[in-house]
Amino acid sequence: MRVLVVEAIAPEGLAYLREHGVDVDELAKASPAELRARLPDYEGLITRSGTAVTAELLDHAPRLRIVGRAGVGVDNVDVEACSRRGIVVCNAPYGNVVSAAEHTLGMLLALVRRIPEAHARLKALEWNRGIYGAELYRKTVGVVGLGKVGSRVAVRLRGFETDVVVYDPYIPESRAKDLGARAVDFETLLREADVVTFHVPLTPETENMVAARELARMKRGVRLVNCARGGIVNEADLLAALESEHVAGVAIDVWSEEPPAGEPLRRLIQHPRVVVTPHLGANSGEAQVNVAVDVARQLVAFRDGGLVEHAVNIPLGDPAAVAELRPFVALADRLGRFSVQLDPEPLERLEVTLAGAIAEADPELLARAVLAGLLAPVMAGPVNLVNARLVAAERGVEVHVTRETETAGYTSVLTITTHTRGGRKIIAGTVFDGQPRIVRLRDLDIEFTPEGHILVLSYEDRPGMVGKIGSILGRQNVNIASMHVGRREKRGRAIVVLILDEDLVPEQLREVARAVEADFARLIRVP
Repeated sequence: MRVLVVEAIAPEGLAYLREHGVDVDELAKASPAELRARLPDYEGLITRSGTAVTAELLDHAPRLRIVGRAGVGVDNVDVEACSRRGIVVCNAPYGNVVSAAEHTLGMLLALVRRIPEAHARLKALEWNRGIYGAELYRKTVGVVGLGKVGSRVAVRLRGFETDVVVYDPYIPESRAKDLGARAVDFETLLREADVVTFHVPLTPETENMVAARELARMKRGVRLVNCARGGIVNEADLLAALESEHVAGVAIDVWSEEPPAGEPLRRLIQHPRVVVTPHLGANSGEAQVNVAVDVARQLVAFRDGGLVEHAVNIPLGDPAAVAELRPFVALADRLGRFSVQLDPEPLERLEVTLAGAIAEADPELLARAVLAGLLAPVMAGPVNLVNARLVAAERGVEVHVTRETETAGYTSVLTITTHTRGGRKIIAGTVFDGQPRIVRLRDLDIEFTPEGHILVLSYEDRPGMVGKIGSILGRQNVNIASMHVGRREKRGRAIVVLILDEDLVPEQLREVARAVEADFARLIRVP
């Protein structure tokens, strides 16, 4: 296999490729025209963040079969265009996690011991021993996000004899215990922590997850560290909390705007109680070696027909079973996405049951599709058919797949059962005319198409409930496209599913729930 390396990577990565018989060429700082001219001869391409792998560029790479990104993000790679062409895209998501975790600890220590201030004064030849910091010993440190970096930070914090509390709604409580930490809800973490450090991806769920309200709920004198992503903490509100002295100090490596240019960011950077670095969390020599070797190993595995461990996509044409099962793969994904929104408790165990004709199909493929649907909405990186099992294993999720030859009422039924701290939840579906349909929620039969904006309510069925819902939604200019009810008996407990033409804001959802005295109300969004 011939591989073109278009940006400098650590020599160890190049050596690994050559030692394993890969023909490697380097093309540093090439112009777009030079790159287009060279690409037709190569099956593999390795890049970092400076080269845009676009659909137009791929038009000049008829032999290309794999793109390796020597780093975590794949923002510079058109993954969809690669998938359409059957090109695997892989990255190195673990290569810099130790570097990021150690940078977090370094920033935290610099903050609590006021090291940058002491350094600057002594550099100016000012001998000042009146600078007093604080200890971490016996402090409560809150870790938000217990993924690859957060878990390593939690382990290292234990070395300072801190009380580590963690919040991650998608990690089993047992995972926190394994790391010597205590799992709590977000409000408890805010209330108890002397220091809060963030290790979550930037998603619609985590954007501005800490703003004025959350800062006010923290202890006076709290310290914050953000080496994850800019935008998780509202920077304007953080500046206000610093100026009011409610927040004692902050250490920041990442920014909502990079490089920072806006006035609030400039003021935050220049604040005397803020320790800053310019997004250096992954910048260590060891991390650069790790990502280079990790990508090189995956290219060799691809050439040898092995597992591309950190592939972020799957070629649309491979394998042939994907085409045959495509409607059920789509169903499995939607069941997972529906389930994680319906019950966001940390997932500990997943059971996937294939019943009827579908039981003859590849169970592993459908199990991976369910996992992708469950995990993709809550992960920073892509989760798909290639890497879903690996991501689940990393998060401590047990997965069990069974087959049943018989099913009642339908030719094929796919059932997923999730086990969380809240108990066991069941959702089942089938395929009608090529379209996914849900046929069971919890212990009730109910049939609807899982797409768009879906309002799910549970309440005691009695006269007037449907009218109340319709009146409220009508007043809010929200149209009900269809309504579906599941119940065991008249005037008994019912699950009501309404397919809406428009989205709902939280206050609208609360108004509907109050009107019918619902014990459960959730708006599900399925693309």
